[in-house]
Amino acid sequence: MARLAMIFGVLLAILGVAYFVATGNAHKTALIPTWFGIVLIVCGVLANSENARQRMLWMHIGVTVSLLGFLFPAIRGISALVHAHSSGVALTATKAVAVQEELAMAALCFIFTALCVRSFIAARRERLV
Repeated sequence: MARLAMIFGVLLAILGVAYFVATGNAHKTALIPTWFGIVLIVCGVLANSENARQRMLWMHIGVTVSLLGFLFPAIRGISALVHAHSSGVALTATKAVAVQEELAMAALCFIFTALCVRSFIAARRERLV
């Protein structure tokens, strides 16, 4: 799982940098996924240990960060889409790009969170046997 955290961290970092560059380096908030990615990379590196307690701690911190990385962008992105649809006003180009990035970040974080939860459940079952 530590390796998976690092992989998803790199994907989030790439997402943030790509959208930052795509917006002409004008919107620093496009780098938010990069910061989440860096935290996941650090958690993955620290979880890459023989010590089971340390591994569990860092993976639980990583999945918590990932859960937050799913919830906040998903809520913001979906609410922006709902607001635009209900008001009948199209999103501006800048807002549309931001919503795209928020939903992409939410999707990546959701997948990582789901994989971690699945792994945690399997590990718990294995300990009980």
